[in-house]
Amino acid sequence: MRIVIVAVGTWGDVAPYTGLGTRLQTAGHEVAIAAHAPFEAMVRERGLGFRPLPMDVRDELGSAQGQQVLRTSPLAMARFARMYARHWGAMAEATEAATEGADFLMLSAMGFLGQHVAEGKGIPSAGVYLQPLDPTGEFPPWTVTTRSLGRWGNRAAARTVRTAGMLPFRGAVNDLRARLGLRPTTAGAFFRRLDEQRWPVFYGISPTVLRTPADWPPYRRVVGYWWPQRSPGWEPEPRLVDFLAAGPPPVFVSLGSMAPRDTERLGRLFLTAARRAGLRVVLQQGWGGLTGAGDDVLVIGDTPHDWLFPQMAAVVHHGGAGTTAAGLRAGVPAVPTPLTADQPFWAQRLVRLGVSPGALPFHRLEAGALADSLRKVTTEESFAGRAREVAAAIATEDGADRVLDALSSVARG
Repeated sequence: MRIVIVAVGTWGDVAPYTGLGTRLQTAGHEVAIAAHAPFEAMVRERGLGFRPLPMDVRDELGSAQGQQVLRTSPLAMARFARMYARHWGAMAEATEAATEGADFLMLSAMGFLGQHVAEGKGIPSAGVYLQPLDPTGEFPPWTVTTRSLGRWGNRAAARTVRTAGMLPFRGAVNDLRARLGLRPTTAGAFFRRLDEQRWPVFYGISPTVLRTPADWPPYRRVVGYWWPQRSPGWEPEPRLVDFLAAGPPPVFVSLGSMAPRDTERLGRLFLTAARRAGLRVVLQQGWGGLTGAGDDVLVIGDTPHDWLFPQMAAVVHHGGAGTTAAGLRAGVPAVPTPLTADQPFWAQRLVRLGVSPGALPFHRLEAGALADSLRKVTTEESFAGRAREVAAAIATEDGADRVLDALSSVARG
């Protein structure tokens, strides 16, 4: 079966699909990932096909408008939607082209244009999401808040936000539908149709971290993580190996694909906190270009988390879904510093799992509080012990199995 995975977003929104795609290819399918052009090398190096989508997310987040997206608020999420909507006409054309010849489409949350293409071309499809998006009474929509609004309020807010989030894209969506010979639609009608069709969504999240809500329908399920595939032949830099061997386990610090300004000041803040806690640091530059200097710090570029994290005393990160998952898989405690989007949600999960003493919101971050958290998370055995327990549970899960089962049903079909 020829499968196209439409993966829209940052590095962390694309990398997990390299693992899922590799598993699908091992099972005999032909897999291509449609993603933003800067990710082509990452996808092709892992033996998968690549279909280009427009827009450079890194450039967008680094712009003045992009900086406004790096906030934890509903207004920031509205700006995020408008940032993408500017490119949605070109994205629609590219998605249509990327799915040419496909027998099955797998769509990330922001790859929803693929649902209209699937309808127009008669191609079966499914969602492959990395964040919880279906309305539930068990927690509120992370685009609004992490504080419960009550069961009714949580569901109502999620429905409202989900529908409102589609509004900036309606023109491009209906232009695409017209090209495909489909009638125009509204956001409300779109979601009702998906429910009527029992459109399946597989959530690439560990059920140890987030169990499937009891009020979700059976065709929406949390199945387990899809781990990014490491580039074949990758070897760690000798200077990194030497640094790790030269002293006690350091802490890892990164803001991932976030690109806040004043990274020199941020680097000093992180290093000051770690030094106050008596810890060495591996500082990942990330998209923001974090910097630091000293015998107790090593600045690195992209390095596979599955290799690096097990050698860390703790991880300090922005709370992105992929970095959160990698830290839990490695069995190391965490100090999340969430900026925006789903990051506060995952930070809250880390605290509830008992692997973190608490989240430190990025926009209120200061060295003293971070130093206190680092001392606590690296000296109190409860955090490390709980992290090992969670890692052991995650190790028993295989998030690709349910996806492969669904494909088998389609093939028998």
